[in-house]
Amino acid sequence: MIEDIAKNLINLKKEFATSYDGQSQIQEVIPISKSELFPITQKDLELLHEFAKINPIYYNQYEKTIGDTACVVYEGDTNKYWLNSIQHSSSHAPFSPTWIMSAYVCVLFAKKFGYSEIIDIGSGDGRIAFCAKILDLESYSIEIDNMLVELQKDLCNKLDFNPHCSDATVFDYSSLKLTKPILFIGGLAQMGGIQLASDVLDKISTIPDIKQNSGWVFAGTYSKKYSIDPKNEAGWGTLIEKNNLKPIQTVSLPTAWTFHEPEETPYIFAQPN
Repeated sequence: MIEDIAKNLINLKKEFATSYDGQSQIQEVIPISKSELFPITQKDLELLHEFAKINPIYYNQYEKTIGDTACVVYEGDTNKYWLNSIQHSSSHAPFSPTWIMSAYVCVLFAKKFGYSEIIDIGSGDGRIAFCAKILDLESYSIEIDNMLVELQKDLCNKLDFNPHCSDATVFDYSSLKLTKPILFIGGLAQMGGIQLASDVLDKISTIPDIKQNSGWVFAGTYSKKYSIDPKNEAGWGTLIEKNNLKPIQTVSLPTAWTFHEPEETPYIFAQPN
C-alpha cells in the first residue's frame, strides 16, 4: 500500500507541474481528503495541512483539483532560511525541503521497517520529525541553524518533535536513550551530504547498541549535473559500502528541488550488514 501511495504522489506531482502557472519559489500539494489513491487517515491529513498553514515558509494557499484528487496548493519561499543556513562554518548542506507529503511517506516506510525513533539530521523546518510524531513514533530533529530551530519551536504547538539546535556531527546521541532509530540525512551526497553523513556515522559507531540497531535514509539524485558515484545508489554507493551498510529499499518522492525535473528524489533506506 505504501508503495502505491508513493507512486500516486509522483503522478499527482507530475500532473500538478504541467498545469502550475504560478511564480513561487517552492510549491507543493496535499490532498484534502482520504481517497482510494491516498488512503491516509483523515486526522493525519489535517495535521499535515496544519503544519503547512502555520509554517511561515508558505505565504499562499488555494484549493485545486488535480486529476481526481482535491488538494490544497501551498506556495512558499525558503530564500531567507537558505541564506541563513549556509552562514554556519560547519554547515554541510543548505536548507531545501522535501514535500510534506513525501516526508510522511518516508516515515510510513520507516515504520513499516520496524523503527521506533526518527532522528532528522539537518532537519530544516522539522517536517520529517513532525510526520514521525503524527505516526506515533518518537522523533528528534537536529538542526544547526538557529533561525530554523526557532521556526520548528513555533510549529511544535501542535506536536512536539523535540527540536535541538546543535551540530549533528558532535551531538550526544546516547543522551536520547534510543532503541531502534532510523536517521534521515538532510542533503544530497554531492551537496555536502557525504561529509555530514560520514561524520554522523562515525559518531554513531562509538555507540555499539545504537550502531547495530540503526537504519539510515539518504536523499539521492540521478541528475546528470552531479558527478556519478562509481558504486551508484544515487550518489551514496561508496559511502554505503564503506560503512558496511546494505540498501533495503529505494523510494522516489517529490521534493522542492525536483519540481521542474523529470525524475523525483530517490530516498535510499539502508541498514547494517
